[in-house]
Amino acid sequence: MLTDSQIRDLLTHSHVIAVVGHSDNPSRTSYQIAQYLKHVGYKVYPVNPTVSEINGEKCYPDMASIPEPIDIVNVFRRSEHLAGVFDEAIQVGAKSVWAQLGVFDNDLEQVAEQMGYPLVMDSCIKVLHARLMR
Repeated sequence: MLTDSQIRDLLTHSHVIAVVGHSDNPSRTSYQIAQYLKHVGYKVYPVNPTVSEINGEKCYPDMASIPEPIDIVNVFRRSEHLAGVFDEAIQVGAKSVWAQLGVFDNDLEQVAEQMGYPLVMDSCIKVLHARLMR
């Protein structure tokens, strides 16, 4: 588990965020969080194989299709999909994975710790950004 200091450092040094499970519905949390992240200056790439575009911007079917290196993979998928998203993030060279509230995998936490790979689970990136980056 990362400390507040480590999370602040991660948020400070990250610029590109892939939002996996990004919805095109403005009432969905993934849409709202992505809009917040854009507003505070991050480059946000929506990842959802069932949507072709969101607000006139291309939506990517997978992380491998994103045209630049990913700093944070922000996950809006159910917990049972987290390990697969984590594996894909590793394969594309993403620097960290952040699973939103309610999304966690205890076994994966141990794997990430052993790898020294930054993994935040069951935590809202918007809430922590607002608290740690003021």
